[in-house]
Amino acid sequence: MNDDKDNPFLDDIEEMEKELEEEELEEDPLAEPDLDKLIKERDDLKDRLLRAFADTENIRKRAERDRREAELYGGTKLARDLLSVQDNLERALDNIDDDLRKEHGALVEGLELTLRELLSVFGKHKITKIAPEVGERFDPKRHQAMFEAPVPNTTKGSIIQVMAPGFAIGDRLLRAAQVGVSSNTGGPKPAEENGENDG
Repeated sequence: MNDDKDNPFLDDIEEMEKELEEEELEEDPLAEPDLDKLIKERDDLKDRLLRAFADTENIRKRAERDRREAELYGGTKLARDLLSVQDNLERALDNIDDDLRKEHGALVEGLELTLRELLSVFGKHKITKIAPEVGERFDPKRHQAMFEAPVPNTTKGSIIQVMAPGFAIGDRLLRAAQVGVSSNTGGPKPAEENGENDG
């Protein structure tokens, strides 16, 4: 937090105190008070007080927003590092065949439970998986194109293969989903064009 010396509110209060002291020295204690001057001073003080309250409220709201963001996004670096653990567990499970599953069932079950627990922890910390489907439209904000290929019966810019899922924490991307994208510019021609070419 800032020192009291850097606090603009304290500067305003000190300035107001000096002004009041100077005015008290200038005034004749036996003279009638100037009502217009008093009303102006009151209004000025009220305005300054309202501004100080508004500034304080803005600081409180900003601090609350910063606290919430730190709570949600504070573990971003750790979460990003844990993604490789999740990837390795999934790869290990994908490479287990039926024979290995029969011989080492308890080990395989342990790996599956570990992956489920990791995904559960991700869920508690608002880390969500981005798992696009084949045929979905490529979104550069959520997907990373690893390659392009002309695949028949697909539209340009559609996903043709998903290599790795992506992850987000809150509304921020941790890792984009790695996908292959169709570069198909051809495709079936509309019936009108076919008719024109025939005639």
